[in-house]
Amino acid sequence: MSCVIPEVACIHDAGFAAHVQTLLDEKTKPVGSLGVLEQLAHRIACILGTDQPVLQQPQMVVFAADHGLAARGVSAYPVDVTWQMVENFMAGGAAVSVLARQHGVALNVVDCGVARDFAVREQDPHDKLPKAGQPRLWRRKVAYGTQDCSQGPAMTAQECALAIRNGVELVKQLPGNALLLGEMGIGNTSTASLLLSRLCGIPVAQVTGMGTGLNAEGVQRKIAILEAVLAEHAVVTEPLDVLAAMGGLEVATMVGAVLQAAAERRVIVVDGFITTSAVLVASRLQPAVLQRCVYAHRSGEPGHDLMLKALNAQPLLDWQLRLGEGSGAATAWPLLPSACAILREMASFASAGVATKAD
Repeated sequence: MSCVIPEVACIHDAGFAAHVQTLLDEKTKPVGSLGVLEQLAHRIACILGTDQPVLQQPQMVVFAADHGLAARGVSAYPVDVTWQMVENFMAGGAAVSVLARQHGVALNVVDCGVARDFAVREQDPHDKLPKAGQPRLWRRKVAYGTQDCSQGPAMTAQECALAIRNGVELVKQLPGNALLLGEMGIGNTSTASLLLSRLCGIPVAQVTGMGTGLNAEGVQRKIAILEAVLAEHAVVTEPLDVLAAMGGLEVATMVGAVLQAAAERRVIVVDGFITTSAVLVASRLQPAVLQRCVYAHRSGEPGHDLMLKALNAQPLLDWQLRLGEGSGAATAWPLLPSACAILREMASFASAGVATKAD
């Protein structure tokens, strides 16, 4: 199967960007006094191509899959936690479940490659549509987890292409103009470290952290395993090849989702280390993807800061979050509609009859 990559056009429009900046500068406040909130309003307006931005039907999508490399002990948790957390998402008990529900964000959970099948339930879109406010389970399993990438490729080229296509087609079915990224997969901080190390040329020891809670000895063992993986795939350098060799099925599906969301000019709210690794891969395929991204936070994982710098990305929050799931994206979400409201509804000096600063 060949991998069809959606084309993502450049949306930079200097004239429109200047127009939006003028609107913000003329609001009843000192210029720039709302700080990052103004920058956020400007970015969303430029993504959506309107000076009256409204975020509609936001969709949180949590991509879930298992990793063959997890058998090597790169995580503090057993692999069963992946499927157990999917059940927790569906039951409404996870952090991302609580936050999405609180903020009125639709929660979608995608089985991209969990090493377990899930029973048909009311929230299954192949059965019937879920009730309002309930999470939705999408079955897009390519395989029952990846292979151990220390022994060979994590995925075949065909599996990687199918996962990307699944992500593309999934986004086409989702309403709204904002996509919030989340993930679940024991061992996937290792995947993110590997992708960052190979695609950005940074030693893996600098980008590898505790993940789900490894101690110092565990982190050193994890680094040694990841160095062996990089050596196993020493000649692999092209983005899609790197993704297939060392990536995850949830990351590959997310790459497709990011590409399609960007092609549709949706606002893409990026969570932490793993979701940013999917954006990194997508941006190597279609660089204009980055024009559509809002980065929710800087993770406590050391590799995430380096990844954000590589993407020239400015995160909204820096709260040492490292849970994943999309919890950081859901936490930051209320800032986005607030930024839009400032641009749409705040009065200008002229309309309010307020005197401007004396020259």
